[in-house]
Amino acid sequence: MLQTVTAVLVEGFAPFEFGILCEVFGTDRTDDGVPPIEFRVCGEVPGAPVRSNIGVPLTPEFGLDALDGADLVAVPAMTIRAEYPPAVLAALRAASARGATLLSECSGAFILGAAGLLDDRACTTHWRHADEFARRFPRARLNPDVLFVDDGNIVTSAGTASGIDACLHVVRRELGAAAATAVARRMVVPPQRDGGQRQYVDLPIPQCTSDSLQPVLAWMLENLAEEHTVAALAHRARMSERSFARHFVAETGTTPHKWLSAQRVLHARELLERTPMSVDEVARRCGFGSAALLRHHFQRVVGVSPTDYRRTFASQTA
Repeated sequence: MLQTVTAVLVEGFAPFEFGILCEVFGTDRTDDGVPPIEFRVCGEVPGAPVRSNIGVPLTPEFGLDALDGADLVAVPAMTIRAEYPPAVLAALRAASARGATLLSECSGAFILGAAGLLDDRACTTHWRHADEFARRFPRARLNPDVLFVDDGNIVTSAGTASGIDACLHVVRRELGAAAATAVARRMVVPPQRDGGQRQYVDLPIPQCTSDSLQPVLAWMLENLAEEHTVAALAHRARMSERSFARHFVAETGTTPHKWLSAQRVLHARELLERTPMSVDEVARRCGFGSAALLRHHFQRVVGVSPTDYRRTFASQTA
């Protein structure tokens, strides 16, 4: 049961993610049939201002003893730092040890990691911080491709808006689907989203370290709809097939087939965002040939279907 929620603030907390906690857990929704939740905001020292990552301070009413008896202890995103307050880390460990559920939003996972609470646990964080997180907490089982991870008494979410997904998930898990739907309706957000972080990650185009294949790569990009074989590309580059394949991997970091597939997916993303073309036409323009093949590659690379991607990212003009 979810009756008491405590939000923990440390220097450099993110106001938006903290606002999500206030909106989901701190706003009275009893008129909509949502059970009442006692919401506490605490800092290391009660009554002492805590500065956000944009310099705006907030003064928590409670100290760390507000974690005692809380069913859910939540930490919003915050500035990543080398060290976190020892008293806060100890309070988080104590809350976990007595059975409270801990929830982190975005970079808030770093403070849970610093407390040792993510060792051998499934978790996530913002995709931009995934490499640093993995270096600092090698025992954590990081999944950077999802919106949130529920690992029992540890729930971690990815960047910004995925904090809404994680919070609504906790409401659904603890109070039922009706309560989660009621909160989502008031917030004018979907009760549950599909897909993961991959659909929001900019896919880098591999760059050559020399100019030897640049004309061929440029020609491939201009002719994505055509069929391309290694033999034909090697002939265009005036190389043997073996030499071409070796140079291609050395200069782009991947194979011709994988590079071409990635560029076709990138082009498909652009067409889905900016044009009203049908999925079949997008597939043809990008060189996939069929909508089924486009869906296969798009789902594998981006994490959602072309239709779902367009629904989320299409411009008003399209």
